Formats: sequence, C-alpha cells, structure tokens
Amino acid sequence: MRKAVRRHDKVLMMGKTILALSMRIVTVMCLAVVVAGPAWGQRKPGKQESPKQDKEVKPETATGGGPVVAAPVDPKTYKIGPEDVLMIDVWKEPDLSGLVQVRPDGRISPRLVAEMEVAGLTPDALSEKLRAEFGKMVLNPIVQVVVREVRSRKYYLNGNVSRSGAFPLVVPITVLEALTLAGGLSEWADKKNIIIMRGDKRFRFNYKDVIKGKNMSQNIYLENGDFVIVE
Repeated sequence: MRKAVRRHDKVLMMGKTILALSMRIVTVMCLAVVVAGPAWGQRKPGKQESPKQDKEVKPETATGGGPVVAAPVDPKTYKIGPEDVLMIDVWKEPDLSGLVQVRPDGRISPRLVAEMEVAGLTPDALSEKLRAEFGKMVLNPIVQVVVREVRSRKYYLNGNVSRSGAFPLVVPITVLEALTLAGGLSEWADKKNIIIMRGDKRFRFNYKDVIKGKNMSQNIYLENGDFVIVE
C-alpha cells in the first residue's frame, strides 16, 4: 500500500514538473514574439523601397520616375541633339517626370514649365537648368536627365552588307566594328574597295588588309553623318 502511494506521489510530482516546464517555454516564446514583433514590421534603417517602374510610354508622356535604362553616353560630355529621347526624372515628383523627345528645332517642352532650348547641352547641364525651373514649384528638387535613346548622331551603311541602314553613333566606333555590328559583308561584296563618305571627303577601306593586320590606319573612327558604301 505504501509503495503504491509513493509511486502515485512520484508520478504527480513529475507531472507538475513537466507542466511547469511547459508553461515556462510558452512564456518565453510569447515574450520573443512581443519583443521581435515590431522589428518584423519595420524596414531596415537607411533603405527605402524603390518606386515602381511604369510601363513604357511614348515620348512627352510621364513615366513616374521609375528606374531608367540609359544609352551608354557620358552625361558630362555628350551633347544633346535633335530627335534624342531624354528621361527627365524628378525624385518623388512623378508629375514633373517623364520622357521627352528633342524636336528638330532643338527644343523640348518639359511638364509644367516653358519650352526650352536643349540642343548642345550636356545631360548634366540640362539637369541644372531644369532644377532651377522646377525649384520655382518644388523645394530643392533632385533632377536627373539621362539620354534614353541617341537619335541625333548616326552613321549609315549601304550596299553589300548583311544589314544596311542608319545606326546610332553612341560610342566611338571604327569602320571594322561598324561592319561587324551590321552582320558582316555579303558574299558578293568588294572587300578591297569600301568607301567612307564624309561630306566632300572620301576614305578607302580594304577589309582584307585590315583583318590581316595590314594598313591599320585606314580603320578610322566614324563620325556623325558618315556613309559607309560597300559595292
């Protein structure tokens, strides 16, 4: 009888111990949730969500200041010209942001400000000019102008090439690079007598020599308006 009572007491004590441990575990977990809860709902300090990028739109239409894919031009040296497509991005001001295309007269019509002459300006210089204009409506606006598409500087390939037509002159490019970019010469091309027309000047390019490393001085850099004629 006594042994049975002792066993009962031991079982009862073990049950109380297990119950107490369970309650402590639950309490600790609850405290962890209470302490960590606010942190889970907070952003990391110093980081902000990037604004969503709107769908592609036509020039002269706002894009809302989303991430911009720019042409590979130097904003400090590139000179804006007619037909270039520019992205005007004013931080947190979608009503002032948008794509604009430079008109043939070299002017643009930004949102909510008067039209202005931009041909010949660099993107950085235009950013400063717009910052002054937008500053009349917004306190300390952060303005960035990037060239989305280069359309004012072109060279032309014509004749026996895989792909002829106008090509944007975004970065310095040699005759050989331009021919390669166009997919190369056709089977019937005169590879020894390619002509580069630059105004009233004519330059000759021997493809076979250049690919052999001969007379490399003829592999000149193309300039805006150059015509490469492959007969």
